[in-house]
Amino acid sequence: MSIELTDSLSSLLKETATQLKGAARRRFQAQTVMSLGYGGQLLAQKELGWDRKTIRKGIKELTSGMTCIDNYSAKGRYKAEEHLPNLLDDIKKLVDSQSQTDPSFKSQRLYTRLTASQVRKLLIEKFSYSDEELPTSETIRIKLNYLGYRLKRVAKVLPQKKFQKLTQFSSN
Repeated sequence: MSIELTDSLSSLLKETATQLKGAARRRFQAQTVMSLGYGGQLLAQKELGWDRKTIRKGIKELTSGMTCIDNYSAKGRYKAEEHLPNLLDDIKKLVDSQSQTDPSFKSQRLYTRLTASQVRKLLIEKFSYSDEELPTSETIRIKLNYLGYRLKRVAKVLPQKKFQKLTQFSSN
């Protein structure tokens, strides 16, 4: 026996599911689908917009009696490049004109005179980013390091002295 979903019943089920979180939501969805009978998962997916993987997970939890622990802390944030796909290219365009290589050529690092907050201001001025959409200057500093730029001034290379200065030692 399968149950027909009316508009009022489907809106009630949707609203109830949105108010629940995690294992409680999965349990509610699994109980609802099981009461719908054969084809309940497909009906819930089409009519209520519920994910079938979530429903199956809830049914497994319901039948086994064990609740799965959600690992929300491992999800993390999206990188700034995913929100702003041209960000790294725009940072390169700005910083390349203000950077120089190590004068002793001992490393491949690029050094820049710009600070991360200056780069952030220039991105707003020259590339018309808004203040709200750009990441913080700390994130821009991390992106600069990722691109190979170091935020240090390069000391001018001083010529080496040919002879060391002789010093006299007193012997007592």
